[in-house]
Amino acid sequence: MTSLPAPAPRLEEITPQNIEAALAIRVRPGQEHAVSPVVKSLAEAYVHPGVAWPRLIVDGGRPVGFLMAYFDIDWNGDGTLFRSGLWRLNIDAGQQGRGYGRFAVDAVAAEIRRRGGTRLYVSWHPGPGGPEGFYLGLGFRPTGETSGDQTVGVLDLA
Repeated sequence: MTSLPAPAPRLEEITPQNIEAALAIRVRPGQEHAVSPVVKSLAEAYVHPGVAWPRLIVDGGRPVGFLMAYFDIDWNGDGTLFRSGLWRLNIDAGQQGRGYGRFAVDAVAAEIRRRGGTRLYVSWHPGPGGPEGFYLGLGFRPTGETSGDQTVGVLDLA
């Protein structure tokens, strides 16, 4: 007898049916300083319609994380530089280390490519307990810029 392949992680739009599951995503203690909670991300998505792209990461029917991407934002606020990237990534504390973060980055990269983009931007809090090693390990390189107190990185998709 052959067994069916295990379901792959997938992204779901945030809906009235899954919003509670999205709001229940919590990162590990000690990581809260590095990423805003899902509730803040959803509030920001509400006030940035058409730019913010919030998604629940689901595997086998269970929520394992949350991501929010942005597309074609006016980076400098003057119409001279537009960027797309990963705005937030929250992998639930009990689900970290299982490839869901990589899946999320790959999914955002695929969506940026689908929209004609060639670079994926991200920013992270530097220092202990932060995600710098994760992003550098995926091939992001620091741009030399900061966004507030965060390091800005870029991944070439071409």
